Amino acid sequence: MYIKNASQLLFDGLNSNLLTLREIGLNALEISISAVKPKNIIEKSLKFQNGKLFIQNDEYDLHKFKKIYVIGGGKATAEMSLALERILVNMKDIDYEGIINIPENSEIPENLKESKITINFASHPIPNENGLNGTKSMINIVKNSTEKDLFFCLISGGGSALLPLPKQGIKLEELQKVNSLLLSSGASIHEINTIRKHLSDFKGGNLVKQLYNSSGATLISLIISDVVGDYLDSIASGPTVPDKSTFEDALEIIKKYELLEEIPNSVKEHLEKGLLDKTLENPKPDDVCFTNIHNYLIGSVSLAAQEVKTFLIERGFEVKYFSNNIIGEAKEFGKTVYYITTQDGIERLDKYKIEKIALIGTGELTVTVKGTGIGGRNQEMLLSFLNNVKDKNFDNNFLIIGANLDGIEGNSKAMGALVDNYVLEQMVFKKIDPEKYLENNDSNRFFQKLGVELITGPTGCNVNDIILILLSRKIKI
Repeated sequence: MYIKNASQLLFDGLNSNLLTLREIGLNALEISISAVKPKNIIEKSLKFQNGKLFIQNDEYDLHKFKKIYVIGGGKATAEMSLALERILVNMKDIDYEGIINIPENSEIPENLKESKITINFASHPIPNENGLNGTKSMINIVKNSTEKDLFFCLISGGGSALLPLPKQGIKLEELQKVNSLLLSSGASIHEINTIRKHLSDFKGGNLVKQLYNSSGATLISLIISDVVGDYLDSIASGPTVPDKSTFEDALEIIKKYELLEEIPNSVKEHLEKGLLDKTLENPKPDDVCFTNIHNYLIGSVSLAAQEVKTFLIERGFEVKYFSNNIIGEAKEFGKTVYYITTQDGIERLDKYKIEKIALIGTGELTVTVKGTGIGGRNQEMLLSFLNNVKDKNFDNNFLIIGANLDGIEGNSKAMGALVDNYVLEQMVFKKIDPEKYLENNDSNRFFQKLGVELITGPTGCNVNDIILILLSRKIKI
């Protein structure tokens, strides 16, 4: 069981119908986490047989290669590396080695401690010297490779910060300043990564460019997405993917957020130089350097949503996806969840006499922090939902779960929370005003008081969030 406080959430005094809904909801959440565990994703995506590797619909004869290298970085990359190594050890006649960058203070799977793949700890979300040194080591491997070598690049969320390699003339501390400015500017992750790609010799397809110029070796990139929409060029800023953005785009973003006078001169000069010299542009989709490059999106939150859908259908629910692109302010989306629950859910239950409905959504909300409280995006969204329904009655049973599948969100220790009829009743009975907690961004303390925060600790996953709405029309579940 991933959910450490499940017994507290499933207490004996709960109405039997709500208890059943909670059991189903928590089981669905367990299934979600398992579906996107990096180890499980690798094992499901890659098959090895008789010296051949099968990935999705492609086949690779590993005996054709002289040596295998493993590089990359991200929050989920340690577990990815461990699972890949369990396959590579079966290749008795081909040696392998490598290096990956993972976040400082990450828990390393026990077997990785004696791995041939070096674990390098780096900083996130602001890059540091360790990350730079690890990335340089990867480039050294690339520069000494031959066309008979095979590279596995393991990419997951967080790689943009964990894999720094600033362009010539830009110092690490200048790159750090740009990152800090962007992260506090209100720019979207897509906008931030557009700039990162144009300041890097690794991101924006530049890893591939360096590999092509060195040896033209084959590279297989295994990618787990934490980006809404699963855009490969945004995940870890796309080190193995063509970059469709331009220097012009990067400068427009800088100007949009009024950062032109704040960024270091070296960065400004590099971006302006790129406008005039098209040879400095990142490699585009038609670039010959991508000839032997194979990118595979092997994991995202959609895997979790699919598994949950199957599970709920087996339990008699009519299942609908209400969105796979949830973005925006958590507080505002709480109002949307109220609308979805009542319009798409309860009205459909009553109109069509359906017994049970489940609504699934995925994405990643944001919180504009103005208060001093403890919370996270899913908890804030659910608190906003409760603030919108505090004076309303629900004749039907409902359960809503909002969870960050990474295991921790915001500055809290929770992955999210759940709300249902019981929570609504207790909130009114105990006279706990959600609006006060919402104003202070204090959603976690609110849900702690009601005993419905969700606790797993870090799961090792790195995908988007899942929102699950379960509704039952009357008594039977």
